[in-house]
Amino acid sequence: MASRLNPYISFAGNARQAMEFYERVFGGALALSTFGESGAQDSADVDKIMHGMLETDSGFTLMGADTPPGMEHNPGNNIAVSLSGDDADELRGYWEKLSDGGTVSVPLEKQMWGDEFGMCVDQFGVTWMVNIGQPQA
Repeated sequence: MASRLNPYISFAGNARQAMEFYERVFGGALALSTFGESGAQDSADVDKIMHGMLETDSGFTLMGADTPPGMEHNPGNNIAVSLSGDDADELRGYWEKLSDGGTVSVPLEKQMWGDEFGMCVDQFGVTWMVNIGQPQA
């Protein structure tokens, strides 16, 4: 396997719902492993997600998990997941699904640099940026 870089998102007990939501947004194959499957059968977190990975037909990989027992969950505003490209229909479709039920901070519209850009926080508190580049003439 070649090296890769991808987002890994920590959730406060709703990783299964979030990762299944992203599977509906992006399609692809979702694999989920629980703490119970990893040997923590006596834990109150037996059904929580220890590791989740979504791999899409578009080549995206998104990982996520519930915050492990004993660790503090501190969501912040120091990171965003960025989607960019020039397939306007595909990116607008992702935008519609991600922003539905979330909060739009920058509407998806033409910006001064010529591209369409929008930013939102989805229903799980994850910040997304979508940039639709203009096809090169």
